[in-house]
Amino acid sequence: MADGTDQPTVASLRRALRRVGDGRALDQDEATALLAARGEYLDELLATAGRIRDAGLADAGRPGVVTFSKKVFVPLTRLCRDRCHYCTFATVPHRLPAAYLERDEVLAIAAAGAAQGCKEALFTLGDRPEERWPQARQWLTERGFDSTLDYLRACAIAVLEETGLLPHLNPGVLSWAELQRLKPVAPSMGMMLETTATRLWSSPGGPHYGSPDKEPAVRLRVLADAGRVAVPFTTGILIGIGETPAERVDSLFAIRRSAREYGHIQEVIVQNFRAKPDTAMRGVPDAELHELAATVAVARILLGPGVRIQAPPNLIEGEYDLLLRAGIDDWGGVSPVTPDHVNPERPWPLLDELAARTAAAGFTLRERLTVYPEYVRRADPWLDPRLAAHVAALADPATGLAVESARPVGRAWQEPDDAFVPGGRTDLHSTIDTTGRSADRRGDFDSVYGDWAAVQAQVPTPASGAPVGRTASAAEAATAADPELRAGLRLAAADPAALLEPRHEAAALALFAADGAALDELCRIADDVRRDAVGDDVTYVVNRNINFSNVCYVGCRFCAFAQRERDADAYRLSVDQVADRAEQAWTTGATEVCMQGGIDPKLPVTAYADLVRAIKARVPGMHVHAYSPMEIVTGAAKAGVSVREWLTELRDAGLDTIPGTAAEILDDEVRWVLTKGKLPAATWVEVVGTAHELGIRSSSTMMYGHVDHPRQWLGHFRVLAGLQDRTGGFTEFVALPFVHTNAPIYLAGIARPGPTWRENRVVHAMARLLLHGRIGNIQCSWVKLGDSGSAELLRSGCNDLGGTLMEETISRMAGSDHGSARTVAQLTRIAAAAGRRARPRTTVYGYAG
Repeated sequence: MADGTDQPTVASLRRALRRVGDGRALDQDEATALLAARGEYLDELLATAGRIRDAGLADAGRPGVVTFSKKVFVPLTRLCRDRCHYCTFATVPHRLPAAYLERDEVLAIAAAGAAQGCKEALFTLGDRPEERWPQARQWLTERGFDSTLDYLRACAIAVLEETGLLPHLNPGVLSWAELQRLKPVAPSMGMMLETTATRLWSSPGGPHYGSPDKEPAVRLRVLADAGRVAVPFTTGILIGIGETPAERVDSLFAIRRSAREYGHIQEVIVQNFRAKPDTAMRGVPDAELHELAATVAVARILLGPGVRIQAPPNLIEGEYDLLLRAGIDDWGGVSPVTPDHVNPERPWPLLDELAARTAAAGFTLRERLTVYPEYVRRADPWLDPRLAAHVAALADPATGLAVESARPVGRAWQEPDDAFVPGGRTDLHSTIDTTGRSADRRGDFDSVYGDWAAVQAQVPTPASGAPVGRTASAAEAATAADPELRAGLRLAAADPAALLEPRHEAAALALFAADGAALDELCRIADDVRRDAVGDDVTYVVNRNINFSNVCYVGCRFCAFAQRERDADAYRLSVDQVADRAEQAWTTGATEVCMQGGIDPKLPVTAYADLVRAIKARVPGMHVHAYSPMEIVTGAAKAGVSVREWLTELRDAGLDTIPGTAAEILDDEVRWVLTKGKLPAATWVEVVGTAHELGIRSSSTMMYGHVDHPRQWLGHFRVLAGLQDRTGGFTEFVALPFVHTNAPIYLAGIARPGPTWRENRVVHAMARLLLHGRIGNIQCSWVKLGDSGSAELLRSGCNDLGGTLMEETISRMAGSDHGSARTVAQLTRIAAAAGRRARPRTTVYGYAG
């Protein structure tokens, strides 16, 4: 029964029922067998699923409560670039009075809903119609919008401000950046997974053939990105469209993996296919209701008690009791005002009837908001501060459910004036070296990073099959007898940058494995290349780090700096406090401030530019080196502008350069394990490249020694080299050894305890060689390597020691024991230990002093 097409035997069905009755986890074959349950077996299956649902409701503090959302349906556009063979919602331009609803039409629908006590505005629309239909592109252009998503965002804000309804957005496939941009205007979003059966998309005649947005891999990426951005997300499966039972179960397992890793799946819809006239699938039989009930029950068993499961009440032919027995705990959105535009032939039940049928099955019907109670009560990181007042006006603070008597009222969509309150442990930059941190982990360690078992399952393995994070022993490492190593050493001496070329990959990887005499030779070659490229001077900048907030909910699994707002070590600095520190640095000889902070949800959208202006006003000559690509893309999303516009505003405010941090490893396979919610590699490249195009130069970095491997290091260097070839904007490369001591991913037992000393030597030497002719300055981090380690790496290809820093909190919070500052005299001694002279520089490597 591996392909799910054969009927399971009675014995396999009984075995699966027995296992689930005993509370045992099911594998995919066992779950597939349960889909065939009928008669007494189905009754037993439903009873088990019902018990799991009841336990989940009790644990949530609302035993016996089944929820629904009172909504209006806003069909913003019925045009779509996809061609789903069962859909009547999507149509063609000549059948519509206009390509989109006008803003006033949207508001009229929302206002009618508000008058009837609705609290949700469900925006449903086709995927990117402007990419298929010229009429859609023209409509948008005439009204000043670049895309459907731009118009959707504007309409969502209008609904919030003028009616108070809470938008729930269903625009189809979204990128990580698009989810970031839409999150501030909607408490929740959604997209049906439908199925993971790729053949239904790729094969001619399949229901999703010719629909680029229905590729399962693309939709699974959206589910993951929604989790990374911390969007309360609705998804689900559509049954009866040609998938096998095994494929149906595979879809549920995929949803479960995403829910466990990110905790963002607020509900799962199990929807039965209903054939519609005038579609290619009009002759396909409907999914029958006992099949639907068995699928709901299996979904409940697989997804567990904590996930909310919904079945649309207008598609079940009055079988309310059957679906409640199967384990649903939500009826979805029901509208007293608008039809179901996706299934217009099947009207919503009246709310009184829905309540009565729910009560007849022994449950109480309660209204919820579009965002589920669990996310309402937790708020951070799930709700943008600009939505807080809108949600609070309609929610019961004790339960997170809707206050049914509340009537929506339009409210300004803006950041609360008192959201960002400076204070907390603002002396952390100094006391981290004396009293240290309050605890080795933040208070929400068990939830903010996702399910650690799910994270472990995502850890990539090298192509060689060797476990990630395991370094070769001296006997296993490359030796001088290795022909690839010999070839690599020859090439390193003759044409080092050629090691980046794919034809020399084996030689480059052999060099990354070098040890013993071969490693000594590699470092000698790197140092010779350094001498020829930049001379013997060791450079440094007199600077100060200023981390203006450590409040952050992105959930980067390597980061020990980020804190919850209420954690003992959390703090926020005011604009004046930041300017004070910059002025103090200037009076002690600093020429640069390096300014970064956590992705603080309550940081005002204006704060980034305000901080730069305040420093320039106080110390006009200070070079402001500020804001990681993650901060930039987040700020642009909050402001609702492009990255280019946002960077232009910061440049005009006085921003000089940006740090090329937030890179970690520019390979999404390892990146999503390491960072959870940080920007994808392609977005990092886009942000940094845009900065370079605007004349804002940057450093470049790589953090290594956690769950990565040398092939990924090589790929990272190729990305940096390619961007440098295009823009020429990198000033230096900084290798950042992973500091493990307090890093969550290490405390969870997933990452290794940082790189070995061999790896530190090889990474810095290879950086010099691989980036030769592109990036001339290779920096070693005394914060992470210490003084003696830095001196050694100055003999292995490095020419720069970074800065005096004056305060360094990020690495110290992670457990680095090399202090938070170095004086000029101390940096000079490090250079002397390497037999070299130290001299000061500017941020962009001009002469200083």
